[in-house]
Amino acid sequence: MTETSLPSAINCIEQPYQVALILLAHVLQKPKTWVLAHPETHLNPEQKAHLERLVRRLQIGEPLPYLTGKQAFFGLDFAVSPAVLIPRPETELLVEQALSWLDAHPEAKTVLDVGTGSGCIAITLATRKLWLTLTATDLSAEALEIARQNAETLQVKDQITFGQADLLPPGDQSFDIVCANLPYIPSAKLEQVNTLGFEPTLALDGGEDGLSLIRRLLEQLPPRLNRPGLVLLETEATLGAQTLAQAKMAFPQADNRLLQDLAGLDRLVRIEVS
Repeated sequence: MTETSLPSAINCIEQPYQVALILLAHVLQKPKTWVLAHPETHLNPEQKAHLERLVRRLQIGEPLPYLTGKQAFFGLDFAVSPAVLIPRPETELLVEQALSWLDAHPEAKTVLDVGTGSGCIAITLATRKLWLTLTATDLSAEALEIARQNAETLQVKDQITFGQADLLPPGDQSFDIVCANLPYIPSAKLEQVNTLGFEPTLALDGGEDGLSLIRRLLEQLPPRLNRPGLVLLETEATLGAQTLAQAKMAFPQADNRLLQDLAGLDRLVRIEVS
């Protein structure tokens, strides 16, 4: 496949060759390794038109994962659509912390994932710890449908109960781990988010100070967390100290910590109770 077979507009996009490889693999319905191994392949007119439409969508700012319908996270491929937030690499820190705590607490069996979106957190934990029983909630019925599809594709649907809820599921069930990657962008900052207009505002808008949902979750959480137990809250990079302060108010006796991501930015509040 030669450079001349690609739309010229692809050269105006950041990392054009990597993007072109992903799009070509998607259009041809072949792995990227196959595309690289078959440079002599030519697109038929229908495939070429499809590729050109995708490049035009990319040029106006539509995220690449929405064009291909999938995004990698923690070594797994997740289906995504504009109904869900695209999984971010920084969220892998939350999963790593959960897995580490589970290794140290083999008696732990129950996990709650609040605001599950594509299901990437709950599903990744389920694939790594087959004995877990997980509950995943989201306010969006469309997001839950995507999450259910991902759970079925990745063969963990029997481990996870999905439910539409405003934060906590109904009832009084308590959990060993509670994970939450809730909307945490302050409303005034929404226009700075590159993919705004494509990703769902419901999954981004954290209210006036970015802590609206996190604050409400923390107020409700103490009676629903087992002892020992762990709470993991992803937060916006500039809100780490404020999120930690909210955690200390809700769990004053806990080991409350603020963790940084690989870029050195405040990213995760970790609450451990014993």
